[in-house]
Amino acid sequence: MADTAPALELGLDTFGDIALGADGSPLPAATVIREVLAEGQLADRLGLDFFGVGEHHRPDYAISAPDTVLAGLATTTSQIRLGTSVTVLSSDDPIRVFQRFSTVDALSHGRAEITVGRGSFIESFPLFGLSLDDYEVLFSEKLDLLARVLQERDVRWSGTVRPPVESGPVMPPTESGHLRTWVGVGGTPASVVRAAQYGMPIVIAIIGGSSAQFVPLADLYRRACTELGHPGLPVGVHSPGHVAATDDAAVEEYLPHFLHQMRKIGRERGWAPMTEAAARAQMSPSGAAYVGSPETVARKIVDTIRALGASRFQLKYSNGRLPHDLRMESIRLFGEEVAPRVRDLLPAVD
Repeated sequence: MADTAPALELGLDTFGDIALGADGSPLPAATVIREVLAEGQLADRLGLDFFGVGEHHRPDYAISAPDTVLAGLATTTSQIRLGTSVTVLSSDDPIRVFQRFSTVDALSHGRAEITVGRGSFIESFPLFGLSLDDYEVLFSEKLDLLARVLQERDVRWSGTVRPPVESGPVMPPTESGHLRTWVGVGGTPASVVRAAQYGMPIVIAIIGGSSAQFVPLADLYRRACTELGHPGLPVGVHSPGHVAATDDAAVEEYLPHFLHQMRKIGRERGWAPMTEAAARAQMSPSGAAYVGSPETVARKIVDTIRALGASRFQLKYSNGRLPHDLRMESIRLFGEEVAPRVRDLLPAVD
């Protein structure tokens, strides 16, 4: 199931973060989903390579069915690749995942892809009647089944998390015979080795710390790919950020929403409240948030791509209550100024 990618891909991610309306109340999820469609359509017009939507099942994110949102984008865009960031495979059925995304692939004339992972939240487990005690086995077995289905041949599979499968190729097949599927990983060596075993490219989610900390992980993945007969598979990076006309404007616009979101998640997980100093450190040249002017963001992306040998960078441009108009301006600047600058600074990935 080897995969290849262009020398460099630059794209965007969103979870459909719910911002506030004019009255200070959270916007309806329906409004946010329509905003996401407008954001994806703008990314397409700007010539960006990828637009990803994440799956969550909690009140601060509007998107729980990313394939449905992508189907809407498939028929209203013309060139951008459309995928997930991520599909929570542990709480889904791999056969249905393939069917939904092969349908999006048909609607988009071959532009669909999937990123599968465990996700950064666990709400889907109780929602779908699953036990967190099965956290590891659910993902490992379902990834194995998905890998069989992606071959688009007869499926013979058995495991412990669902009944055995004996069927012909799962319908509908893709037109090309190949549905690009990435594995979203954090900092776990076992995760990148498993992706290499299946010949799947990886997207490293860097949402804290420095990208330099993930160099050993990317190197391990490439070594494993070579040893397992899948050399040259692409490595992607997903990180949060925001682009504005100047560094000061970007920080001023982004900081309060970033702090609010991180403190909210921290309360849920029992972390100490994030300080403003810690938040600003994340926006520094060595931090995980790509916040600043087009020049600043472009240079930081180039540093990350060079350090990790990555061939795709995905900016998670929405964060907490950051409003739609600022998200649209960030997308515009990313497409019109950041992406060309990155390509000028880094014409090819070594």
